Amino acid sequence: MAIRPEEITAVIKTQIEGFSGSTELKEEGSVLQVGDGIARVYGIENAMSGELLEFPNGVMGMVLNLEKENVGCVLFGSDALVKEGDAVRRTGKIAQVPVGDAMIGRVVDALGRPIDGKGVIKTTKSRPLDIVAPGVMERAPVVEPLQTGVKAVDAMIPIGRGQRELIIGDRQTGKTAIAIDTIINQKNQPNRPICIYVAVGQKQSTVAAVVQKLQDAGAMDYTIVVSAGASEPAPMLYIAPYAGCSIGEEFLWAGKAVLVIYDDLSKHAAAYRQLSLLLRRPPGREAYPGDVFYLHSRLLERACKLSKENGGGSLTALPIIETQANDVSAFIPTNVISITDGQIYLESNLFYSGIRPAVNVGLSVSRVGGAAQTKAMKSVAGRLRLDMAQYNALAAFAQFGSELDASSQKQLARGERLVELLKQGQYVPLSVERQVLAIYAGTNGFVDEVPAKDVRRYETELYAYAETRHAATMKELGDKKVIDDALKTKIEALLKEFKGQFK
Repeated sequence: MAIRPEEITAVIKTQIEGFSGSTELKEEGSVLQVGDGIARVYGIENAMSGELLEFPNGVMGMVLNLEKENVGCVLFGSDALVKEGDAVRRTGKIAQVPVGDAMIGRVVDALGRPIDGKGVIKTTKSRPLDIVAPGVMERAPVVEPLQTGVKAVDAMIPIGRGQRELIIGDRQTGKTAIAIDTIINQKNQPNRPICIYVAVGQKQSTVAAVVQKLQDAGAMDYTIVVSAGASEPAPMLYIAPYAGCSIGEEFLWAGKAVLVIYDDLSKHAAAYRQLSLLLRRPPGREAYPGDVFYLHSRLLERACKLSKENGGGSLTALPIIETQANDVSAFIPTNVISITDGQIYLESNLFYSGIRPAVNVGLSVSRVGGAAQTKAMKSVAGRLRLDMAQYNALAAFAQFGSELDASSQKQLARGERLVELLKQGQYVPLSVERQVLAIYAGTNGFVDEVPAKDVRRYETELYAYAETRHAATMKELGDKKVIDDALKTKIEALLKEFKGQFK
């Protein structure tokens, strides 16, 4: 076959025209050592702390240790896919997670990849995992309530939008239940928050049950679930809370309200301890590294209420901590207690004695939520906390079998009924008007003559009666958010009327 010179000339011309003179510079290193989710890499001198690295077989890693001879990385994938001598490439990007409206209603892993089988998430935006929290001048005071729908919490330990409230207690005391109730309760709230549930180190079956419960309640319409399961590598558990917070910050800076639940930070700290020890960082108390306080403080400090100039958005954080045998003086519990603006302390003794939610009123506190509490709730709840404190002191004293005067016996009887009144089923959050009505009845003596065993029935029937016979009063109580003299008269009339027909 004859070769025609003009054809060769044409090919050479097109090749010259399409030639790009730019050179692509890629910094590559090699794996020195790998194992237990950690890799040591040599030859990438310019790597940044927190930078993403590309390993073979699609495994990504993140730089944590910058040392003289090499860098220590954590791997977001199986270390069995990486071997000694493998080439490692810098990406030049700090670890980030995809964000945006497309994330709502989805279940994702700690890197923002969907794990719910509903296809890819169509979003072009992303945010770095770790940022510096907004400063004092960018913030505003917490003034809006975040209703949990749980009587004991909304009345005595109120939470405001932009607050950090710790939920602490032993395992199986109902910590997650309060968090899930709070998400479900947001369904009909004005300016409904976007909810983000971050599951750290939990069984996949547990996370699946939570997602199913949220779907049944219609709460997945405004919820994002970030899951780093117990079977996943420790680096995934380490970054999961930061990923959840970054996803929430996209909505925060858009002027929206956000609620983030970290379930739980004890497992998060344990994962970080594992990484730190494998990276040969010196251990301190309980073998945690010296910066474990900073691990949680820089995460929880990102919860805030922004000023009007910055859009007025809010990010509320509800971290969960699991204690061992009710020991709140351990290292991680004391750290997180000192970082947050208060704690809801759940006690196993109360839980096993049938008081659920098992909130210990004496040890639970909210340091800023009072300013955000509705006036109606504040007016009835102040008395409630005092009555409960007096009851607990008297009940301890009465155990010794000593003779009590009439007023003390009356106080004990009322306290017993208030304890019953504050009990609540799981996944049945209550509206503000229902809570206020029940607590008003309890603190003003309308329940004193009801036998303690009938108090729960009294409460259920009271709601039904009030909403059918006195719907206007209930609506007024919900809309006004304050009890004036006229409304007080209506409530008293309602309660007297109901008391007369309750059997």
